[in-house]
Amino acid sequence: MSLLDVQNLRTYFSTRGGKVKAVDGVNLKIDKGDALGLAGESGCGKTTTALTIMRLLPSNAKVLTGKILYEEIDLLKINDEKFRKEFRMKRMSMIFQGAMNSLNPVFRVGDQIKQAIRLHENITKDSAWDRVEELFSLVGINPKRAREYPHEFSGGMKQRAIIALSLSCNPALIIADEPVTALDVIVQAQILELIRNLRDKLGLSMIMITHDLSVIADTCNKTAIMYAGQIVEQSDSINIFKYPKHPYTQGLINNFPSIT
Repeated sequence: MSLLDVQNLRTYFSTRGGKVKAVDGVNLKIDKGDALGLAGESGCGKTTTALTIMRLLPSNAKVLTGKILYEEIDLLKINDEKFRKEFRMKRMSMIFQGAMNSLNPVFRVGDQIKQAIRLHENITKDSAWDRVEELFSLVGINPKRAREYPHEFSGGMKQRAIIALSLSCNPALIIADEPVTALDVIVQAQILELIRNLRDKLGLSMIMITHDLSVIADTCNKTAIMYAGQIVEQSDSINIFKYPKHPYTQGLINNFPSIT
């Protein structure tokens, strides 16, 4: 049984210029323990696919067809309250693109994570703070720094804190949308190593969204290539990189000759 099985998913946007077919018949499967890289150029539908899975679409977007099965439960048939209480953060969570800049500058970093924990878990303030310190240690930040403000954190530390937030309610699936794009090369490598280590240590399943195939080569055992709202190729990462079949995939890989 797959952890997540997306079937014939179509998500369209209504705009002044007409209907935009952002996600147009997507099929994806993620087994427990898998790390799936979802690659493609900007605007191809990667983030919209993730937002549809997380049920965080804007008001002008609509899911026309499809199923999103989480352990055989269709997430599209669950009411909003049940999804928020039982699935979002607890079974699946998302690291949003540019999320490290979303930390509130007037609150301590640890307090922001503590608030998120208490929103989803019925625990005391002290227990939530203990969890914050545990999470900081897990992502490689001294727990004492949980009492500091975002401006006292480097970009890499902010991203580690966001990763800690995504893990706060022990989800089985993490969706990471361009988690290292805004970081310098050295910090990128450190964050990718952290993600790999956390995946192995916690047994996480993951969807890594990126336009950079080298990130997928470094972190994912499976790869799906997205183009114009559709998955044009999906296989084990080794097969994708060595034997790409679709012309678009071949073009992407030719831009990253070092991974072939």
